[in-house]
Amino acid sequence: MTTQYESIPSEDGRTFKAYVSQPEVPNGHAVIVLQEIFGVTKHVRDIADRFAEDGYLAYAPDLFWRLEPGVELTHSKEDMQKAFSFVERYDDADGMADIRSTAKHIRALTEFNGKVATAGLCMGGRLAFLAAGLPEVQASVGFYGVGIEGQLGVTENLKQPLMLHFGSEDPYVSTGAREQITAALSPKKVVIYVYPGANHGFYTRGSEDDIKLARERTNRFLEHALAG
Repeated sequence: MTTQYESIPSEDGRTFKAYVSQPEVPNGHAVIVLQEIFGVTKHVRDIADRFAEDGYLAYAPDLFWRLEPGVELTHSKEDMQKAFSFVERYDDADGMADIRSTAKHIRALTEFNGKVATAGLCMGGRLAFLAAGLPEVQASVGFYGVGIEGQLGVTENLKQPLMLHFGSEDPYVSTGAREQITAALSPKKVVIYVYPGANHGFYTRGSEDDIKLARERTNRFLEHALAG
């Protein structure tokens, strides 16, 4: 694969950066990787690279560009406080705008004629859930999306195939929250998986077995959803 950064035109005429991972053997489709609360960190870039290894053109846009462009935070106490302060100020509507802008940028690429999916982690998992209601997106995958239970009022707007992954021991997505999500989304035939013993962040920092299983499930889901 090859990697680079590209500038994406925003809907208000400005630009923001995205990490791009290009596959050696493209399958014709693209995945927009939606970051955790720490920014487009190495963990997020590794997820983009993982999608590229599986044939997808992967874009990881900087969703915090309006707050602090290019921020990459650690799990230190100071950085955790900063990350949570970003989340408190972050507007999901800005995320939807940036997803639309990134999808538009991808579709304008020479020789790209495929479909576009989103895949998000933590905060990005919630945005992936919401993106299932965007016409610019053909499928969405959310990993341990925080706050989805507070957004269930938009369920009727979800038109695209959606898969959600959760860890059973996630302190940020409780059992009660997962039950609310499952009850609300079951009529929409959303695919939901819970990984026994897995914690928050398991897709980047969990067991190899859970990562492998979630990756296989995601690829099967996207292959089917984007083929239709």
